[in-house]
Amino acid sequence: MYAVIETGGKQYRVQEGDIITVEKLNVEAGDKIVFDKVLVLAGEGDLKVGAPYVEGAAVAGEVVENGKGKKVIIYKYKAKKDYRKKQGHRQPYTMVKIESLGGEAPKAEAKESGEKKFSASMKKDELIAFAAENNIEVDAKATKAVIIETIEAALK
Repeated sequence: MYAVIETGGKQYRVQEGDIITVEKLNVEAGDKIVFDKVLVLAGEGDLKVGAPYVEGAAVAGEVVENGKGKKVIIYKYKAKKDYRKKQGHRQPYTMVKIESLGGEAPKAEAKESGEKKFSASMKKDELIAFAAENNIEVDAKATKAVIIETIEAALK
């Protein structure tokens, strides 16, 4: 059984027991994490492909460590111009051990109960829809930041 998940703008093919290195996440070592952006979920003769994500599917894992990758040296120079620039970079990462595939996504439970939680990371059209569902008047032509402020003020 395997799944294809999306995190950090990249896609990873994972199986139970795999240890993957993903872009840095704001979690501590030992914390549990759930990836709810599952693109493909394949089992024994069963293949579910999402459009774009598989509904109700989630991949659970445990954070092994946070760290930095090997140093990459960037060296720039221009011939005959006395210009030299040396710079190093270490990309931060989070190492995750995959524990289970195909679990229930937390967002799927909220959708089933008819409740949708407010989040500042929502897209502008999602914010407008959220405001309409909760009878909050917002200007659809306003910026995303103004809409967020209006919703937050109304929810308090």
